[in-house]
Amino acid sequence: MTKLPPPRAIDIEILAMTLWAEAADKPVRAIEALAALVMNRLRQGRDPNARHIAAICRAPFLFSCWNRRDPRHAALRAIPPGDAALAICRRIAQRAASGLLPDPTGGATLWHDAAHLPAWAVGQASITEIGELCFYRTEEIIAPPPRAARPVLVLAEAS
Repeated sequence: MTKLPPPRAIDIEILAMTLWAEAADKPVRAIEALAALVMNRLRQGRDPNARHIAAICRAPFLFSCWNRRDPRHAALRAIPPGDAALAICRRIAQRAASGLLPDPTGGATLWHDAAHLPAWAVGQASITEIGELCFYRTEEIIAPPPRAARPVLVLAEAS
């Protein structure tokens, strides 16, 4: 575990936008769980490129809303002014970044929406499910067995 850097305004806003894009239609408890997951990853300190909340939110494959081809990415650029859901997400992001948000996930560092099962989650047991979101701990993910090596075809050179 690493010491958390002080939250920057950009970290709180990026976290709030991430929560809005990924879970604004979910119960508040699920939004809090996603915020806790980001803080768990920051505390873990495994990724040297993710030293701030914003970097974790925008890391490849963790939150698809930051992938340019994801439909929610365009929605991030068009959040209506005064959006009530974004206001809730900002309050949750502020609490999380300040260390005031309890972790309802039990230390989760991976997640997915229960409606979509990613390949990495097949056969894995989630540690909890909150508001139709499934949560996992990285260290509890069991790697699939290695595939058998494909036979290599060696062609003899003609003399």
